[in-house]
Amino acid sequence: MTALQRNNVRIHGQGPKVMLLAHGYGCDQNVWRHIAPAFETDYRLVLFDHVGAGQSDTTAYVRSKYSTLKGYANDVLEICRELDLKDAIFVGHSVSTMIGLLAAIAEPHRFERMIMVGPSPCYIDDGSYAGGFTRQDIEELLESLESNYLGWSSAITPVIMGNPDRPELAAELNNSFCRADPEIAKHFARVTFLSDNRADLPKLKARTLILQCAQDVIAPESVGRYLHGTLARSELRLMRATGHCPHLSAPEETIDAMRSFLAA
Repeated sequence: MTALQRNNVRIHGQGPKVMLLAHGYGCDQNVWRHIAPAFETDYRLVLFDHVGAGQSDTTAYVRSKYSTLKGYANDVLEICRELDLKDAIFVGHSVSTMIGLLAAIAEPHRFERMIMVGPSPCYIDDGSYAGGFTRQDIEELLESLESNYLGWSSAITPVIMGNPDRPELAAELNNSFCRADPEIAKHFARVTFLSDNRADLPKLKARTLILQCAQDVIAPESVGRYLHGTLARSELRLMRATGHCPHLSAPEETIDAMRSFLAA
């Protein structure tokens, strides 16, 4: 099986440069449907599903491989190699921002620029670092997920999405969570929320845009500012959009921010 088959790779657009879009936890490539059309004229868009999500091949899931984010980063690099991608634009949401970071550190010639939507290198508070959660918070979250995945999904998705005045957004996210393979999703959550990539940040050489939403419970502003202060070639864009998924809740603002960064 090729990586393109395993990860359900879909390619759109006719532009001379490549944009690779990576979805966050509990989602699939469909979350980019409001963003992708805006770039199809100028870019060749490569969309894919992480193993365990969307239409990926779940038989390819090996727990030991995906016990760290490097397993997912290796998948990204396999896709890049099969498509012979160089100097691409990597757009990642949430945990995929760090997956992209690891891929770009391993093979920097693959990525010219990085766009990080709601990134966090570490979700747990540590000394002066404010990740947004205590370790006890995370352990309780993972315990709840393990005991009742569907119940946890329905409770956490409104928190992730924000925008309580638009319940249809949380409903969409919850439906996406429910479509994921629950055993893989449980493990991926543990890998995600216990990951710590702070030491990797200085190794990234690509120019990077950090899209930081207001009232983002998962990746608060303190995290965005920490990333901006640590990544050598970064720009921080504080968005009017609220919650953790501006590509769904505020696609126009997200597109505008991306275009401004890519044009500079």
